[in-house]
Amino acid sequence: MPGGLVALLDDVSIIARAAAASIDDVSVAASKAGTKAAGVVIDDAAVTPGYVTGLSPARELPIIWNITKGSLRNKLLILLPGALALSWFLPQAIIYLLMLGGAFLCYEGAEKVMEKLGGEKHGKTLEDPIEDPATFEQQRINGAIRTDLILSAEIMAISLNEIAAISESFWIRAVALAVVGIAITVVVYGAVALIVKMDDVGLHLAERESSTAKSIGQMLVLAMPKLLTVLSVVGTIAMLWVGGGIIVHGTHEIGVDLLYDFAHGAEHAVAGMSGALSGVAGWAAYAAVSALMGLILGAIIAFLLHKVLRFGHGEAAH
Repeated sequence: MPGGLVALLDDVSIIARAAAASIDDVSVAASKAGTKAAGVVIDDAAVTPGYVTGLSPARELPIIWNITKGSLRNKLLILLPGALALSWFLPQAIIYLLMLGGAFLCYEGAEKVMEKLGGEKHGKTLEDPIEDPATFEQQRINGAIRTDLILSAEIMAISLNEIAAISESFWIRAVALAVVGIAITVVVYGAVALIVKMDDVGLHLAERESSTAKSIGQMLVLAMPKLLTVLSVVGTIAMLWVGGGIIVHGTHEIGVDLLYDFAHGAEHAVAGMSGALSGVAGWAAYAAVSALMGLILGAIIAFLLHKVLRFGHGEAAH
């Protein structure tokens, strides 16, 4: 009997170690995947505050919560099963889907740059009078969830590509993708909630008797528009950098090395001239070249869509 108990405990310890190893594999895979998807996450956080602009402050957090729930549905109920099925039945298609998503990011980023430089704006206008606030709010939420689906698809594709390189286990891939999806959603929409309420917090502090609270409150109120501007710029750069990087890496994976060699050639050249900062400088050069390539590709796609195919022509700015 004691011998049987010892054997049972030994079996339990083996199972526990295997479970711990699996958890560790999941955490490593999720961490690496989340890091690779960081650029798209920044863009997601930069885009979302615009969906509550012009609406009642009392409705901002409920709207963000509804968008958050829609984002979780996108990731866990639509994209996660699709990504797992793809990795199981057609893994060679992942790189092409990544490149398609990268091209979309390049297009979005390039179109924003061109609009800032005075180019024609595309999309529907939101400047018409609001006749039904509830309907208008729901339209904003639906639009945000559709945009989130596109960005989430790219996040999940990037994550799947990284996780697949680490583990062949179906369940580790599934759990790691779910962890990435939930964590990114919480981080993005938690940050968005803080951003959109920052001016309300500032106004509340500005009404306090304490001079310190008033100073902090005024600083928050004044910083809000600047923060939104910075987020917009950072989001655009992130789209071009991530999109261009995906194209550079993807073309290399399918055997076309021109862009890859050029980007890494620039990285090594800059790193070789930077001494102690060679690692950081080399990475910055690679990111800059990737962003430039993304801008060029995005501008070509925008030209083909709007000037050749006339897609979105004549509509006002979104």
